[in-house]
Amino acid sequence: MNEAAFCSLCPRQCRLTEGQIGFCGARQARDGIVRPLNYGQITSLALDPIEKKPLAYYYPGSMILSVGSFGCNMACPFCQNHYIARGKKEELSVREVRPEDLISLAKTEKRRGNIGIAFTYNEPLIAFEFVLHTAKLARAEDLKTVLVTNGQVSEPYLKELLPYISAWNIDLKAFSEEGYRRLGGDFKTTLRTIETAFGAAHVEVTTLVVPGISDSAEEMKAEAEFLSNLSPFIPLHLSRYFPSYRYTEPATSRSKMIELKEIAERYLERVRFGNMAE
Repeated sequence: MNEAAFCSLCPRQCRLTEGQIGFCGARQARDGIVRPLNYGQITSLALDPIEKKPLAYYYPGSMILSVGSFGCNMACPFCQNHYIARGKKEELSVREVRPEDLISLAKTEKRRGNIGIAFTYNEPLIAFEFVLHTAKLARAEDLKTVLVTNGQVSEPYLKELLPYISAWNIDLKAFSEEGYRRLGGDFKTTLRTIETAFGAAHVEVTTLVVPGISDSAEEMKAEAEFLSNLSPFIPLHLSRYFPSYRYTEPATSRSKMIELKEIAERYLERVRFGNMAE
């Protein structure tokens, strides 16, 4: 009988029997080793304004080739990309793209203002091997590499990837252990990812303001203080929640968004609304 394989990529630390797929839906035990199912498996590919990532202070006005696969290691009930984040490979329209092909396309798109490659849409860190290989090639070709991530990654993998990532947008989904437990994540891991990435690259942070999860004035104060201790100039994007997937609470009120922005601005110089008029 084959022994269980151990996936150390993220805080879930899944133990998988032969053939079993981890919680993320993208990593499987085969021959006693955890292997990625999503290597080069692309569900989404678009040339986006960099502000859509969102990155407001990193090469503003430029475009970036944005790439998504499938799977996620959290379980947010309001996920706007749930069809790829929680979808199974066999249920999705997937095409195989090698790192070299992605680099070639990114270089071709320079004529339209492209500066590099952004791994986004689903959770990119669960495709660690593909992201790392592509990012190394991108560095050699003077292309920027961006990660839009929940930050749920174990420290050894994070440190291996750090030298090759140009900019990060990290989702800080709540500012409490309880909030992260409800979403299937580990609060301290995301804080560590923000701190570590900030020391190595450009970092912006996004918080989706969700009623009952991340709309506490006290928690926003604590979040802003935490970020300001890194730098009062670290950008914070506050996005307004709308009902999606399995979460049916009414949309976050505009007054709540304004209240939390005013709190954050006591500590941070760059607080922005992500999806509502300033």
